[in-house]
Amino acid sequence: MKFFLDTGNLDEIKRIVKLGLVDGITTNPSLIAKEGRVFKDVIQEITAIVSGPVSAEVVALDAEGMLKEAHEIAQWAPNVVIKVPMTEAGLEATYRLSQEGIKTNVTLIFSVAQGLMAAKAGASFISPFVGRLDDIGVDGMQLVRDLRDVLDLYGMKTEIIAASIRNLEHVEAAALAGAHIATIPGSLFPSLWKHPLTDIGIERFLKDWEKVPKQG
Repeated sequence: MKFFLDTGNLDEIKRIVKLGLVDGITTNPSLIAKEGRVFKDVIQEITAIVSGPVSAEVVALDAEGMLKEAHEIAQWAPNVVIKVPMTEAGLEATYRLSQEGIKTNVTLIFSVAQGLMAAKAGASFISPFVGRLDDIGVDGMQLVRDLRDVLDLYGMKTEIIAASIRNLEHVEAAALAGAHIATIPGSLFPSLWKHPLTDIGIERFLKDWEKVPKQG
């Protein structure tokens, strides 16, 4: 499973990139707004650091508006992916962009039907929001499993990005469910490599090392 970092913060990106764990980046208007900087500048700086897909979201609600934004954003860097919402207009924009060879990430997927429609429209990626489904008492990870079954059954090349990841358990479950990608908040990433037993083990090793005779 690939790891995307769900952030617009360059410091977070640089930190995790050094570990060789970043396969791509996802952003959204909320994440960009937190940075208080020009959208284009943020995306171009990210694409200069990360060679994998970098999702940049349109904000128009009509297909023509989405296409206009998409064509501009697509020129910012060769690895930019256009993020569009799962709506009728979003599906039209996805289809038309796919015909032009422009990659898309259809976001806010909450059902198999939505994911299937996006894949048929030519989406490069689909983003089921597992955390938000869990919030309303629905098993978000079951959606990931079902989407993977459908895509595999029909030989579709669209990749599943498990989004709205809230905790370590979500990341592990996404891997087991067959998600191609998990997009993980920068603040959550450290919990993936930490474990209290690891810390205890290191502490014990260091204490034992103090007992080892040193050369005079």
